[in-house]
Amino acid sequence: MRQLEQAYQRLCERCGDAEVQLAVRSSATDEDGLQTSFAGQHDTYLNVVGLEALGDAVVGCWASAHSSQARAYRHHQGVQRERVQIGVLVQQLVPADLSFVLFSANPLDGNPDEIVLNATWGLGESLVGGLSTPDSYVVEKSTCAVKQASVGAKERMTILAPKGTQEVAVPRALQQRPCLEPAQLDEVLALGQSLEARMGWPVDVEGAFHHDQLHLLQCRPITTLTTQRSQHTP
Repeated sequence: MRQLEQAYQRLCERCGDAEVQLAVRSSATDEDGLQTSFAGQHDTYLNVVGLEALGDAVVGCWASAHSSQARAYRHHQGVQRERVQIGVLVQQLVPADLSFVLFSANPLDGNPDEIVLNATWGLGESLVGGLSTPDSYVVEKSTCAVKQASVGAKERMTILAPKGTQEVAVPRALQQRPCLEPAQLDEVLALGQSLEARMGWPVDVEGAFHHDQLHLLQCRPITTLTTQRSQHTP
């Protein structure tokens, strides 16, 4: 606990906030690989404030590695239970105005020449949790030309609450308004292509905008492409 307290104090000093808002996420050794992602299998805690709450969130992340759904996923993927180790990533929370998920190859059919992007208002939990119908784009990678675009209903959004987060209805005026401005869309597409080039494989990216500032939250391989690539191989 002493090490956690010291690290928390250093983060607060770096952020210039005595009780910085935190995102606490799992980072298992068998997570986010080319074959297994564990996306959604382990717990995430948002808007964690204070050392006591941070300690509880860390313990919660550790415990989620042994949840029934995580064990079932490991069994399905053939991951040995005794090899399970889980770390915890503690980040300064980005109070997102809008969030997005980008795939630098089409995850549905494995097409490496298409970028697929979904975006919604607020924090990303409503998006990755399937609670909201997002704006969606299919983009030609070589030219960044938009091949398909639809404005989702964006019925629900995740916002900050005094202790954590809460789901609320999106104001009617925002439901039919695209989240991303054209310049923001260009910035997100450039980020996705840059990350794919740096990592050396197609990427699944989570990000957010806060006060027009782009933030990268997470980058992992797209694990669904292994069997799909053969469909695009001559």
